Amino acid sequence: MEETRKKDGFESEKLFIQPDYIVDELTANELTSTLYVSDIGCFPRAQYHYRERMKGCDSHILIYCAEGEGWLEIGSKMTISPRQLVVIPAGTPHRYGASEDKPWTIYWMHLHGRHVLEFIQTYGMDTGLFLPAATHAKWLEDFQQCFSLLSDKPYSMPAQIHVSQTIRHLLSHVGLSTGGTIQDKKREDYMELAMRYMTSRLTDSITLPQLAKHTGLSKQHLIYLFNKETGCPPIEFFLRLKMQRAGEMLALTSLNIKEICTEFGISDPYYFSRLFKKYMGVSPTQFRNTPKG
Repeated sequence: MEETRKKDGFESEKLFIQPDYIVDELTANELTSTLYVSDIGCFPRAQYHYRERMKGCDSHILIYCAEGEGWLEIGSKMTISPRQLVVIPAGTPHRYGASEDKPWTIYWMHLHGRHVLEFIQTYGMDTGLFLPAATHAKWLEDFQQCFSLLSDKPYSMPAQIHVSQTIRHLLSHVGLSTGGTIQDKKREDYMELAMRYMTSRLTDSITLPQLAKHTGLSKQHLIYLFNKETGCPPIEFFLRLKMQRAGEMLALTSLNIKEICTEFGISDPYYFSRLFKKYMGVSPTQFRNTPKG
């Protein structure tokens, strides 16, 4: 078997590697430095395909198995099935290869830049995702577009920028369409429950214990969840919602500030003005007098 292992050289394969001088330009350009493709390819029915990197790779590797089967070993060995996307983070020792009986067809790319890991972690791509049919079609379409642009016009920075933005959109599309893990879904359900409770009570005051009781979470867990998902604690987020809605009323109605205060269950106009400026950046009067649209 050793003598038949292959890195590339498959019939009808597509393979493109950016020249070093282009990589230097991509690294220096503000619009591409945080995410760009250095290598991209497609290996159809890649019999005997095998790769081993004992020290890992300096790029993040994305491998999408469109059909057939293969395997990946990062610590433990896993089977890769049709419509499965796997990610090998930069610097991670690994081995992978095609199934002997059903050699895979893979679409792969090497990505660089500090935003790549953010995408991987945000959307849980390091767990191995199965793509729905529509996302499968989008992956193939976007891959072909990016490959064609890079192989035809590697010297064109506008084309390189377009490829970078296309890959960004593709990664976020994959992340959203696969829906995340079971734990992600639970977090979304709790957040939706809390948000509905808040938006239905913008004219009232709510407390952290009330919100915790409604969602069925502990106060500590609720604070952790909101900090993670919104960047602020739940009651502060509730006040932000109030002030955003108050801004809509200032822009769309002729109600005076005292009347708007009453709409949101706030009796003191001065307190309302302080809150509004804290979260909206300007006073209610300035906000109303600023042209919109």
